[in-house]
Amino acid sequence: MKKAAFLLTMITAVVCVNAQKVQQKNVPVSVQNSFQKQFPTVKDAKWEKEDGNYEAGFKINGAETSVVINPSGSILETETEMSSNSLSTSIKAYIVKNYPNQKIKEAAKITDSKGIVTYEAEVNGKDLIFENNGKFLKEKKD
Repeated sequence: MKKAAFLLTMITAVVCVNAQKVQQKNVPVSVQNSFQKQFPTVKDAKWEKEDGNYEAGFKINGAETSVVINPSGSILETETEMSSNSLSTSIKAYIVKNYPNQKIKEAAKITDSKGIVTYEAEVNGKDLIFENNGKFLKEKKD
């Protein structure tokens, strides 16, 4: 149940539009090739199309992961589930200060196409986004 909720959160966090499930055979070859090159051991990805891009959801090393790939095969973003305990002290301190008595429901590490890492913590139905150094960036409605 928790993993299903996490996947739903990841999907809505990436793009706030309705996603359409897509069978792998309907995913463009350029997208599939890019995916297989980056994740050669993954065989059971679940595909969706959203906002013109393709998103694959899968498990790697036991962690729920998703990757967004544009139709030409460029990876736009990768998001990997992580334990909320693994978030930096500064992120947890920000949440304690600004969201008192609220728990971190889910956490994820996000890497964009330029290799920039951000962290996401879901608190009280909102996604809080932080820089790699723990500095708060923004709040998004979940």
